[in-house]
Amino acid sequence: MNQTLADILKEGFAALNRGQLAQAGQACKRAIELDEHEPAAHFLIGLVALEADDRPNAHKAFRSVVQLDANHAAAWSQLARLNASEGRVAQAERALKEVRRIKPSDPNVLDTVGTVLTQLGEYEAAKAFFARANTAAPRTAQFMMNLANNLVFLGEIDTAAEIFREVIALQPNTPQGHWGLASAVKAQNTDHVQHMRTLLERNSKNPRGQGFLYYAIGKECEDLGDWKGAFEAFSAGAAARRQTVEFDEPTEEMLFKTLAQTYTADWLGRCSAGNPDPSPIFVLGQPRTGTTLIERIITSHTQVHSAGELQQFGLSVRRLTQTQNPRRFSPELFEAAASIDPLDLGTAYLQSSTRMRGNLPRFVDKLPINYLNVGLILASLPNAKIVHLVRNPMDACFASFKQLFADAYLHSYDQREMARHHVRYRALMDHWREQFPGRIIDVSYEKTARDIEPNARRLINDLELPWEDACLEFYKSSQGVATASAVQVREPAHTRSIGRWRRYEEQLTPMRQELEAANIEISE
Repeated sequence: MNQTLADILKEGFAALNRGQLAQAGQACKRAIELDEHEPAAHFLIGLVALEADDRPNAHKAFRSVVQLDANHAAAWSQLARLNASEGRVAQAERALKEVRRIKPSDPNVLDTVGTVLTQLGEYEAAKAFFARANTAAPRTAQFMMNLANNLVFLGEIDTAAEIFREVIALQPNTPQGHWGLASAVKAQNTDHVQHMRTLLERNSKNPRGQGFLYYAIGKECEDLGDWKGAFEAFSAGAAARRQTVEFDEPTEEMLFKTLAQTYTADWLGRCSAGNPDPSPIFVLGQPRTGTTLIERIITSHTQVHSAGELQQFGLSVRRLTQTQNPRRFSPELFEAAASIDPLDLGTAYLQSSTRMRGNLPRFVDKLPINYLNVGLILASLPNAKIVHLVRNPMDACFASFKQLFADAYLHSYDQREMARHHVRYRALMDHWREQFPGRIIDVSYEKTARDIEPNARRLINDLELPWEDACLEFYKSSQGVATASAVQVREPAHTRSIGRWRRYEEQLTPMRQELEAANIEISE
C-alpha cells in the first residue's frame, strides 16, 4: 500500500473517530479511487455506513473486505454483529466461526465478539471474550463497561460494581459508568448523588449524558427514600432523553387501529394451518410489569429453557413481508403480514431462534412488545402459550417513565404520551381477549408478588407442566438476565414496587389525568 493511500485511510479513520462522517466518507471515496482492492478502504466504508445506520451498505462493504482478505477478523466480527442484530443467527454463527479460526488478539475484535455472543444469549461465552479484550487492552473504559454489564447479566453484581467504580476513577465524567454503578448497587449515602450532580453542568450540552446522570441520581434517591429528589431527577432525565429520540404518536395510533381492524377471529378462521410445535411460551406485556419475574418462575422448571428477549418473531415477519420501512413496527408492516403463510412464519421463527431456545422441551421468549404480535403468533404457532402480565396502570406507566431504555419504548419519556400509549395497549389486549377467548393467560403482578406459591402453581398448571418446587426458588437461578431487572430477580419476590406511584401522586397528575380520561380505573 503506497504512502498516499495510507495517509488517506489514516485521515478517514481519524475523521470517523471524531464523528465527522462526511469527511470520512470523502476519504473512503478517494481511497477506493486509488485502489479498489484495498481491504482497509472497504472496511472504513463499512464503519462509516454503520455509523450512518446504513446497514445494507455496511453489509456490502464488510463482505467485500472478507472476499479480498479472508483473514480479516475485524470484518468478520462486524458481519457477525450485523447478522445477529437482524436475527440472521446462522449467518452470524458462520462469521463467528471464521473469527475463531483466525484467533484474533485485537481487543476491538474480541469485544465485538463478546457483544455478538451477548445478542445470541451466550453470556458465559461472551464473558470470556470481554475478559480477553480487557486483558489485551487494560484500563480501556469501553471494554470495562461491556464486561461489567455482562457480569450484571450473570448475577456477579459485586464484581461488576467494582469495575464500574474503576471506570469512574479512570474517567470521572463518564455518565454511562455512573448509571451502571447506580443500577447495580443500592445507595447507602448521598456521596455518589452529590458527585453526579457536579457533573450535570459539565454535560449541559450533552443531553444523552445528562439522561444517564439524571436517571442514576433518581435511582439512588429512591434507594435513600428521597422521593422529591428522585422524581425531579427522573423528570429531568426523561426531558433530556426526549431531546435525543423522536416519538411519532399519530403513526402509533394508526398502528394500533390497523391491528384491531385486521387481526380478528374471522381473519384467523381464514388462515391456513401454522406450525404445530408446542414448545414456545411467549411472556409479554408492558415493560417493567413483572415479565422477568414470571419468566424466571417458568424457566426454573426443568422442562423450560430461558431464550431471553428474542427479536426473531418480528424479524421473521419483516423478512417474509419484505418490508422496507425502517420503522420496527408500522401499519404497513402489519397490513402486509396478514397475508403471510402462517406455516412459513412459524417455521421461520423456530428456525431462526434454534440456537437461543436450547434443547429442553419448552422455551420462553420474553420480549414484552410481542403483545403487538398476538394475532400472528396464534396463527403461526397455534400450540404456543401466551402469558400476559397485568399490573396497576399507574405503577406500570411510572415504572417505564422512570426507566432509561436503550432504543425502545420512545413514548416513555413524557407522562401524557406514556399514559396515552398505555390506553392504546390496554384496548389492544381487550381486543385480543375478545377475538381469541381462552388463548391468553393473564397473570397479575401484584397477586403473584404478594402470594407467590398459589399463583405460580396456577401458572405452571395453565402451561400444562407438572409442578416443581424449584419454580418458587427462581432467584437462585444462574441463568443470565439481559434486562433492566437483572439485579432485582436475584432476590425473592417482594412487594416494594406495588403502589410505588403513590409516592409521587401529585407529580404524576398529568399521567393520571390521561388514564382517567380513558375511564381506566387507577386503583385496581
